[in-house]
Formats: sequence, structure tokens, C-alpha cells
Amino acid sequence: MRIGIPREVKTLEGRVGLIPAAAAELVRAGHTLFIEAGAGAPSGYPDSAYTALGVQTLPDAASLYATAQMIVKVKEPQPQEWPLLRPDHLLFCYLHLAAEPALTQALLDIGLTAVAFETVQEGLTLPLLAPMSDIAGRIAALTGAQLLTRPQGGRGVLLGGLPAAERGRVVVLGAGVAGGSAALVAAHIGAEVTVFDRQRDKLAQMRAIGPNVTALHAYPDAIGAAVAEADLVVGAVLIPGARAPHLVSRAMVRAMRPGSVVIDISVDQGGCIETTRPTTYADPTFVDEGVVHYGVTNMPGAVPRTASQALSAAITPYALRLAAGGWEGEAALRLGLNLRDGELLLAALST
Repeated sequence: MRIGIPREVKTLEGRVGLIPAAAAELVRAGHTLFIEAGAGAPSGYPDSAYTALGVQTLPDAASLYATAQMIVKVKEPQPQEWPLLRPDHLLFCYLHLAAEPALTQALLDIGLTAVAFETVQEGLTLPLLAPMSDIAGRIAALTGAQLLTRPQGGRGVLLGGLPAAERGRVVVLGAGVAGGSAALVAAHIGAEVTVFDRQRDKLAQMRAIGPNVTALHAYPDAIGAAVAEADLVVGAVLIPGARAPHLVSRAMVRAMRPGSVVIDISVDQGGCIETTRPTTYADPTFVDEGVVHYGVTNMPGAVPRTASQALSAAITPYALRLAAGGWEGEAALRLGLNLRDGELLLAALST
């Protein structure tokens, strides 16, 4: 199969769909790989690193999309990429269609086949989403600590506190991979962390992080009371493929102290905090109800080398199976199939 790796065009997105070592595995399997010139550079991989392993470089996106049968990229196609897509393309990337109705309709109109990283499922796990969720959770805690400083518009709180000063308070909504990573980093910084979830085993994992972590069932009243006292709220709720539910209302945000911070990792799926809206790294924050909001939709893009390495390790086995054909019989990839031939197949959106 002819496989293309385009340069990412989402604002300040530095990741690349496949690092050279991963691309080489597909070449060894007999596939012909093409990469758009400069696609790997933001992650620290020059074109020469690819060509040395048998990957061909193409000068621009138009020539890459025209040549490839399968497109492996990171983020959902941006509007300027839509005209380059064809009905015979197999698209393999993050899509997050629940929060992207215009993209959904565009891809349906094109009639291509799209398998989304975030809905490929093995048992109860989402193996292609997990590494980026891990990074996003860590970034959320570190970014929140920075945004709480006065020059960034925050309350002027050192999240971990110190002798003779209070610890900062962090509330994490969701104890999955992203929420767990956010709680882990916030706790290690020294903050008082409260994590909400509905699964007891996940709550037990959060408590095991340390004595400064409290894990509670996600009752709405308990969430409201904790959010009102929080310096930092991290939203990390995920229903695979579906739009995230609003667990924090505008009224709850209004009850927070001025200069507190909200970071909604769930923004890719619409956000779990009512006041959240998508932002980019070019303009990452806004203030609503006196609270600093951060809604960057490609948080792992800030650490493209780390993120590209982790992502390639996760997606390469699945890319090999897709390229080999006959993958429709595999449960994990069938769950990842979002649309084909103008039909929406993602169960979370097609009911």
C-alpha cells in the first residue's frame, strides 16, 4: 500500500504521524511510504532521517495526498486539507467527531474510510489514546501550576505550598489515564488533590498515590463543593467516541475564587466544564466568570518529540494491520471505524 505522512497544519502542532523507526517497519513490510517535506522537523526528525530508511519525500501536501492510499497523521484534517481527501483514502488519525460536526459532514460527503485513534479499543482500554492522555494529564498539572502565578492572571498560589503557607487545592474530574496523570503530578508537586470518579477501583488507585490525595464518588453536590474551594480544576472525563458530559456548570465556575484556573482536557470531545471553549497554543487562555480557562485541543503537541515517539509506538502495529488489508474482522479496529462510504458508523454518534 502507498502510505502518506503529511505535515500537521493545526496551529502549533509539532507531532508527526510516524517517526522514522516506525515508518521503517512499514517499509520492511513491503509498503511504499511517502512523507511531506518537513513533516518530522518539529519533532526533531529531518527528512534525511526518513529517506535513509527508504521513505520517499514529497514537496507538498497536494502531491502527498494525490499519491497515497492511506493517510497516517496525528490531528483531524483541517479545512484546508479537506479538498485533498478522496473517497478511496483510508484515513488513520485522531478525529474526535463528537465535537466536530462540520468535519463529520465533510468526511461523510467525501465518502472515505476513517479509523480514529481514539476509538480503537482492546477490551476496556483505548491503546492509541492512552499515551496522549498520559501526556495531556501531566501537562495539565504543570500548566495549571504556572497559570496560578500572578503574572499569568492567577491567584498567586504556589501549588505545592511550603512551610508557613497553605498547599494549593486541585480537583480532578475523572480517574482515567489523563486524570490519573494529572493527579499524580499535582500530588508530587505537593498539592492537596481531590479526584472524582464513579469506579471504585480507579478511586483506590488514586488514593494509593499518596496521603495528599482524596478520592471521591462523583456526586454532583460533592463536585460543586470541591470546585468552589479549588485553585485548579482539571476536567478529564471521557465517554469513548461521545461528547463529554458537563460535570461543572457555569454556576459552579462562578462560585470559584477569582484567579482560579480551569483546564479541560476533555475539550477534544466538547469539554466537561460548561464554560470551556476550544483554544490553541497561539492564544491558549481566556477568562470567564473571573476564572482563567485553558482549552487547548492539542495539548501533547507542545512536546512533539516525546509525544511522537509515544504515539508511533502505539499506532504502528495497527497501521501494519490496516495496510495489510482484511482488518474489518478485527474487533479493535472495527470499533475504531468511524465512517465509510458516506455512512457514519461510530456507535456513540450514530444512534
